[in-house]
Amino acid sequence: MRNFVVTIDGKSYSVGVEEVGESTGVQAPKAVPVASPAAKPAPKLSADGEKVLSPFPGLIKNLLVADGSTVKKDQPIMVLEAMKMDNEITAPCDGKVTFGVSKGANVETNATLAVIS
Repeated sequence: MRNFVVTIDGKSYSVGVEEVGESTGVQAPKAVPVASPAAKPAPKLSADGEKVLSPFPGLIKNLLVADGSTVKKDQPIMVLEAMKMDNEITAPCDGKVTFGVSKGANVETNATLAVIS
């Protein structure tokens, strides 16, 4: 028996697959829901400042500066992966960055990624 974790529509399932003889078919595995790791709650963002919005849905692959850092306009601040492509998200203005997401988070279009104040 070999065990696998399969994710379907955001839900993880632990499945066991048993190898059977060459002349017989494969027995369908029984899916058992597995608890997903708890996501870190998003930090509270200030309403003051310029919001950095997600241009499309994707995965936050990396934060390129530390939370609270001073950034310059057009400086890359994070990497957003969408459709297997890495996209740099840049600061829209000079200021101090406060992130509203963490590395590994999935985001939707127009989600607030950060605020520059």
